[in-house]
Amino acid sequence: MSNIEQLERELSLKKLQLNNLLTLTQAINENVPAAELYRMYCDFLHWHIGIAKVALFFKENGRWQCVQSVGIPEEDVRRYDMSEELPRFVTNTRVNGDTHPFVQQFDLVLPVMHKREPIAYAFWSEVPGEDAYSKLQIAITITNVLAVAIENKRLFKNQLQQELFNREVQYAAEIQQALVPVRLPSSQHYQLSSIYKPHFAVGGDYYDVFELKDGSLLFCIADVTGKGIPAALLMSNIQATLNALVTRCQSLEEIVTEMNNAIFRVTGGDRFITLFICRYEPRHRSLHYINAGHTPPLLLCEDEVIPLTNGCTILGGLPKLPFLEIGGLCLLRNATLFAYTDGLTDVRNNQGEFFSEERLIPFLKENCHLDARALNTKLLAHVEDFRQQQPLPDDITVLTCKIFL
Repeated sequence: MSNIEQLERELSLKKLQLNNLLTLTQAINENVPAAELYRMYCDFLHWHIGIAKVALFFKENGRWQCVQSVGIPEEDVRRYDMSEELPRFVTNTRVNGDTHPFVQQFDLVLPVMHKREPIAYAFWSEVPGEDAYSKLQIAITITNVLAVAIENKRLFKNQLQQELFNREVQYAAEIQQALVPVRLPSSQHYQLSSIYKPHFAVGGDYYDVFELKDGSLLFCIADVTGKGIPAALLMSNIQATLNALVTRCQSLEEIVTEMNNAIFRVTGGDRFITLFICRYEPRHRSLHYINAGHTPPLLLCEDEVIPLTNGCTILGGLPKLPFLEIGGLCLLRNATLFAYTDGLTDVRNNQGEFFSEERLIPFLKENCHLDARALNTKLLAHVEDFRQQQPLPDDITVLTCKIFL
């Protein structure tokens, strides 16, 4: 074969390689499925570069998987889990003397790195021919192009999924916000105000207020175990259950017992809630309540602070409540009932100190002369000043009820 014929042959081979390289890059740009890109890649290396054995690895579901291979037994691909082996390869490495039975079938491993993290591994047997070096450079180039393209696909897919998740969470937050009372009742006998700050977009805290037909006022505050969407789902179930129970149950004891039964049916004891529920009857100036494992609300009457602790254990933890005690008080003077979830007292400052009940009670004593809304507004500003730059550790909910005799 003359030199001209040899050059023409090499030129023709180069054109074929470049055309196939162009075909693969066009397929990447046209968003061809990853499985088809893997097949095209291996075919290109095997048939047009002349590499007899190829194995391509990408990470799927946290494990390195051989997504395409050629020239090696299929049972070898299935037999070996390479997740522990691959991280030892950080640069292009000759592996024909390797001791691992899968790796030793090849001559070269090419790790493709992105921000110092591997995104793909390519195993090849020897690149044949006098122009092996130029073929190797083409193979390396296309491997990098393919790996980066697949990584970009993965990142784009993750971004879309995250955006969809964020939209769903936003919808959930809007729905949950609709379940929380916006306008609280007010009369000559009582005045209410609330604070509601979920730790995430949605949360597991809940409060509600009901004006009953007999002129009494029923209100509650609850805290579901956990945070985020699971807690919010259970909270919405509690809201629906309580609204149904208030209309048909005659007593606090019946409401709490039925609530426990309903929550246990849903969660099987895996999740539970704390609840404080209270009924105030202006005609008799009487206040009855049940505290189901909740942070004790505080009843302030002039200089006296009474924690409201009577009740039962948490709701939903057991199929039947082991005990239940109704607390009762007859009010002789104006009072402030301050109910809250433990996210309030769990707030910390830069020194790691908790806001705590020891700080809360003096604040309430000093400011209980304020109306309910002003008290809550001042409390929220006080907590914000206290925590400095520290994040909120949990949902924060406050329900303040001023009672006038």
